[in-house]
Amino acid sequence: MDFYDFYTGKCFDAYKYLGAHFFKGGTVFRTFAPSASKISVIGEFSKWEEIPMEKVHDGNFWEVSVPLAQPGMMYKYRIYDTAGEYIDHCDPYGFGMELRPGTASIIRDMTAYHFHDNSWLKERTDKRRSPLNIYEIHFGSFKKPSDEPDSWYSYDEMAEYLIPYLKDNGYNYLEIMPLNEYPSDESWGYQGTGFYSPTSRYGTADQLKAFVDACHQNNIGIILDFVPVHFAVDWYALAHYDGTSLYEYPHAAVGQSEWGSCNFMHSRGEVRSFLQSAANYWLTEYHIDGLRMDAISRAIYWQGTPERGVNSNAVEFLKTMNRGLKKLHPSVILAAEDSTCFPKVTESPEKGGLGFDYKWDMGWMNDTLNYFRTDPLYRGADYHKLTFSMAYYYDERYLLPLSHDEVVHGKATILQKMFGDYEIKFPQARAFYMYMYAHPGKKLNFMGNEIGHFREWDEKREQDWNLLSHPAHQDFHRFIKALNHFYLEHPAFYEMDYDPKGFQWLECKAEDRCVYAFERISTDSFSCSDISHPDKERIAAVFNFSGIAQKEFQIHIPGALRLYRIFESELPDFGGKSSLNNEILEGKKEVFTFSLRPFSAEYYQIESVHE
Repeated sequence: MDFYDFYTGKCFDAYKYLGAHFFKGGTVFRTFAPSASKISVIGEFSKWEEIPMEKVHDGNFWEVSVPLAQPGMMYKYRIYDTAGEYIDHCDPYGFGMELRPGTASIIRDMTAYHFHDNSWLKERTDKRRSPLNIYEIHFGSFKKPSDEPDSWYSYDEMAEYLIPYLKDNGYNYLEIMPLNEYPSDESWGYQGTGFYSPTSRYGTADQLKAFVDACHQNNIGIILDFVPVHFAVDWYALAHYDGTSLYEYPHAAVGQSEWGSCNFMHSRGEVRSFLQSAANYWLTEYHIDGLRMDAISRAIYWQGTPERGVNSNAVEFLKTMNRGLKKLHPSVILAAEDSTCFPKVTESPEKGGLGFDYKWDMGWMNDTLNYFRTDPLYRGADYHKLTFSMAYYYDERYLLPLSHDEVVHGKATILQKMFGDYEIKFPQARAFYMYMYAHPGKKLNFMGNEIGHFREWDEKREQDWNLLSHPAHQDFHRFIKALNHFYLEHPAFYEMDYDPKGFQWLECKAEDRCVYAFERISTDSFSCSDISHPDKERIAAVFNFSGIAQKEFQIHIPGALRLYRIFESELPDFGGKSSLNNEILEGKKEVFTFSLRPFSAEYYQIESVHE
């Protein structure tokens, strides 16, 4: 570790120096605590008696080597403040922790596991011109071994259940809610105490590595939720670590988040080095393929409020971290959860941006779900909630999220959000998802959405897999699986996500009929503007979001000779009522006539005039 880089916030490998490092002669412990008057390490190896640590380097670091300290043993740092009072802390850079309510760190040998995923890593990309279909999970409640409290599958055991499910359902990336150690189940990992410790709920560091390795060998990428803005207030962790506000702001006005947690003080170089080293740690040591950065709006603006102004130190931290991570790992994905209008979130730092690959499109999510909550009789007034997203879409590289936040706290699940009673929710949900998958932008769905979950998510219970014994949910699950695979197999839906030439409206002014249509275009030559180019795949997506049939509806499709219907929401296999007729539409001077069922969506392969 370069000490100058550490102090100036440019370090990405602080964890290789700080923490507990096992070697043949035992374990060396190091911690950064500049204001402590005295520090001892205590642990199983000393029968919890104090072993004094010595100041090293410039006096701000403390170190001791303990021959008897071995992997698997628990330890803590007993840190004395200037008044002689002490608190037993877990290790900020510890690689393991015991299960809550225990608070000890655990020594891990980070060199023991050997990955077998070189071929995956060599081929890995940021998916900018590839399909990215993400399944988001909370690790402990996807599936559980029993109904008993604290019943969870381990990291490596979960691979047996999750990997075949992802492949069968057409998801090529998995996003996992935070796996850093955390004390309260209800925080879902977003209020962490061990930023370098995989949560002990599901096992050890090696077990997590085995899970990631297995996913990679099955061509599934892993994105991990990472929380660079705030941390848990618990006395034994980062808060008041050396008797002073070492990691957090000393004043509550900016030091306490809206969730009651401590805000990281990004003006300190040591804090920036701690966080970006943690980000690099997950990417390097666990071969994680991407990080979804939580609550970025709270880093951009003081307390997440634009009226309070930009937090320039935190913004510079984001730029430095993202620039450094992409230099170290060019093919990883960095995604920002940000609902603000702050510019250039996905632009490179060299061009004045924050350096993320993708930004969650929270505006698209809110507008679309609100539209589908509305009585179809009144959707005409809200018609342009579904056209507005394309007015700003090319300002950033957007990802379309239907995440855990949309299925909790009284918000209702995605299926529940659809207007009306049980029976008419399903056709609306099918049409809604076809709109989502045809819309430009990468895709993210939270677990349970694919089976039409009706109960809001609860981290203490597994998903209601018994829903699949009901025909309507079986049909809906069959539909989502087919749609996911369709998306993965059709380049028009992903190759030109961020090129305006990849999308054009065909119908966006039918307010009185709630009909929409647009075209997605693909080509092997991204500079080609000829829509009849033989390498282009052209797909027309047509939607009727009204509750009545729309007959004799005409749409002009430039350069189109003939349409082949290749996917529709109302197939009988999906629970629909389609007759399967009229699979080919002939155009008259590039004008096509459609008969659209209520709450329906259809995809058509376009045969161009010159083909």
